[in-house]
Amino acid sequence: MSGHSKWSTIKRKKGANDAKRGKIFTRLIKEITVAARSGGGDPEGNPRLRSAISNAKSENMPKDNIARAVKKGTGEIAGEVYDEIMYEGYGPGGVAVLVECLTDNRNRTVADVRHYFAKSNGNLGESGCVSWMFDKKGLIQVDKEGVSEDELMDQALEAGAEDVVDEETEFHVLTAAEEFDDVRSALEEAGVTFLEASVTMIPQNTVEVTDEKIARSLIKLMDSLEDHDDVQNVSANFDIDDALMEQLS
Repeated sequence: MSGHSKWSTIKRKKGANDAKRGKIFTRLIKEITVAARSGGGDPEGNPRLRSAISNAKSENMPKDNIARAVKKGTGEIAGEVYDEIMYEGYGPGGVAVLVECLTDNRNRTVADVRHYFAKSNGNLGESGCVSWMFDKKGLIQVDKEGVSEDELMDQALEAGAEDVVDEETEFHVLTAAEEFDDVRSALEEAGVTFLEASVTMIPQNTVEVTDEKIARSLIKLMDSLEDHDDVQNVSANFDIDDALMEQLS
């Protein structure tokens, strides 16, 4: 996998996309609530909210759930207040890891995240220790099946994307963070189906992991973080060979 790959791609390769729908909904509801609180409840004037609602719809979240989440964010109905926190650290093998959280209890969340790092022979670091190794980008992942690379390239670049990268079974459309919503909307209107679409942290370079023990510990760390209720997204700069991933799956 090349440096443009991210954890979500590896999860699909190892068959780990079987998360409970309730957990997916919880994360989406948190994001909708925070987006509405920070930018207002009108998705037309709030790109972050518009993207969050689009992601919720793609997961078949009921409209009532979406509406309640928006109202919690705008204060029309009572709801929790979430803090947005980014934790940074090093996992096994010196891999840089970013953990994006939405939490109503900072002490609980940082204690849990620190425990996961320590248990995997990694360590939680100070703010800024690894984030400089990543760029904030829009990433739209498209299944190659039934999609022409040339046509997708033309559509994406015309809509304002920076690049389209061939990633074996997928195409990755990369955008500037501020252009993500426009590119996503344009591709949706063109009938392109996404595997995933989000603004995420893309590593500038990757660390190749070839040791099975380190790779296993690293995947366990990522899975533990992903499974935590307060964690919204995990990004890392590791690259694991397909053959090794097959052994770990």
